[in-house]
Amino acid sequence: MDEAAMARYKHIDTSPRFLAVDLQRQLLPGTFEHAMNHLLDHELDLSGFDARFCNDATGAAAYPPAMLLKIVLFAYSQSVVSSRNIERACREHVTFIALSGDSQPHFTTIAGFVSSLGDDIARIFTQILFICDKQGLIGREMFAIDGVKLPSNASKSKSGTRADFERQASKLETAAKVMLERHREEDQRALEPDLQTKETQRITRLQTDAAQIRQWLTDYPEDRKGSKGTIRKSNRTDNESAKMATFKGVIQGYTGVAAVDARCQVIVEAQAHGTGSEQELLIPVVKAIKATKIKTPLISDTSLVTADAGYHSEANLKELATLEVDALIADNNMRSRDERFAEQDKYKVLPDPIHDKGGKPKKTARYQPKDFDYDPQTGICTCPAGKQLYGNGSDCTINGYAAVKFQGAQRDCVPCTHRDRCLLTPQKTKARQVSFFQGKADGQESYTDKMKARIDSPEGRIQYGQRFATVEPVFGNLRHNKQLNRFTLRGRNKVDAQWKLYCLVHNIEKLAHHGYAQ
Repeated sequence: MDEAAMARYKHIDTSPRFLAVDLQRQLLPGTFEHAMNHLLDHELDLSGFDARFCNDATGAAAYPPAMLLKIVLFAYSQSVVSSRNIERACREHVTFIALSGDSQPHFTTIAGFVSSLGDDIARIFTQILFICDKQGLIGREMFAIDGVKLPSNASKSKSGTRADFERQASKLETAAKVMLERHREEDQRALEPDLQTKETQRITRLQTDAAQIRQWLTDYPEDRKGSKGTIRKSNRTDNESAKMATFKGVIQGYTGVAAVDARCQVIVEAQAHGTGSEQELLIPVVKAIKATKIKTPLISDTSLVTADAGYHSEANLKELATLEVDALIADNNMRSRDERFAEQDKYKVLPDPIHDKGGKPKKTARYQPKDFDYDPQTGICTCPAGKQLYGNGSDCTINGYAAVKFQGAQRDCVPCTHRDRCLLTPQKTKARQVSFFQGKADGQESYTDKMKARIDSPEGRIQYGQRFATVEPVFGNLRHNKQLNRFTLRGRNKVDAQWKLYCLVHNIEKLAHHGYAQ
C-alpha cells in the first residue's frame, strides 16, 4: 500500500434540521403507545371531563383531556413523572410529539391535570377493565391482594400528635422571646450591622414557624384516630399521609394496594391509603371488587381471594365469611408449620464483613410461652430457669379466647439471671407473666383456626402458592421497570389517582402484549 494514501470518509452532519415526520407512523402496532392511543381515541368515554370546561362561548380553547392523558400515561410508562420533564419530552421526543399532536402543553397545565383527575381516573380504570374482560384477560378464578408502602411528598420530621406540636410551638415561642429580649439589651450596645441582621432573621424565622404550627392546630382541632380509636401521628405537610415502618426504615407516605387477577395479571382494583396497617385495607378492597360489575361481577361463587399475613386478623376473616367470599389469608406462623421451609434459614444472605462492620448486635430472642413447661393436667407451669410460677387466673378470657395465666414470684424473678431474655423491660418489670390459650371462650372454633387448617392442607398450600406468581411480578413491573419509588402528590385523593395511573399503565401493557388494536 502506498504510504502517501489516506482513508477518506463521508461527512456525518448532526446539526439541527427540519424533517418531515408522519406522526401516526411513530405509534407502531403492538406497542404500549399504539394500544393506549387507540383506547383513548376510539374506546373510552371521556365525557366526564367536559364538565370542567365552560368555554364554548367565551375563553380560550383547552387542551383535550385525551391528549393530556396520553402523554401522562406514556410518561409514566417511561419512568418520567416530573411535569417539567413531560413538557420537555413533548418538544424533543418524537413519540411524545406524536401523542400530543405537537401541541407542547406547559408543565403547569400537565401538573394541574394530574392533580385534578380524582373520580375521572376511577371511571377510566373501570372502562379499561371492561375492555380487558372483552379480550379474555380476566379469569375470575383467583385474586391476589398485596400492597406497597411508598414515601409521599411530605416530611416525616413534621409528624406528631397535637400534644407534640403544642410543645414545639411553645419551645419556638420561648426561644424567640429569649432572643428578642437579648436583642433589645444588645441594642443599647454597639453591634456590627451583620450580626444584628442575622439575629433579627432568626427571631423572625422562629416566630413564623411557631405561627404556622399554631395555625395548623387551629385548622385540625383533633388528633387522627386509628381503626381501634388509638391516636395516630398527624403530619403538618400532608395530614392524610402516615408515618409507617418499612424494611428500609420509617417513611412518611401511603400504602398502595392492588388486587390482581391470576389469569393474565390484570389489576382489577387499586387503592391508596394513608395508613401502614394492612389489616385495615383488606375489607375495603374486597368490597370494591365485589361492587365492580363489568359484564358480570368480578367475584363469583368459585372465585378465591388470597393475601399474605399482613392482612390477617380474626375480624377480617369473620367479615369475609359474612360477605360470603372464599379466601386464603396466611398467618404469621404459616411457614413455621410448613415442613418445606424447615431449612429456609440456611439460604439467608450472610452479612457482608466489609460493609456491615458497624451493625448493631441483634437482641437475644425473648422467651415465648412455648419455652415454658406447662402441664394442663397438674396445672403446674415451670419457667426456663426451672422456677415454678403460681396461677394468676385459671378461667380468663383474652380477646374472646379462654386462657390460663401464670406469674412468677418476685423472690425468683428479681435475682434471676434470665431477666434480659424473659422480660421486655427488665429494668422496670419485676416478674414475668405468661398466658396459655385454650381456644374460643364460647367453645366454637375460631375463624383463625379454620383458616389455619385450610391453608395447611395440601390443596390450600397449592392454591396459596399461586399467589406469589400472580401478584409479585406486578409489583416488580411497577417498582423496577416503571421506577415507582415515591408518590409526588399530596392528599389521599391525589395520591390515589396517581396510584391508579400507574396501575392503568400496567393494564394497558397487558392489552398491548395480548394483541389489542393490531
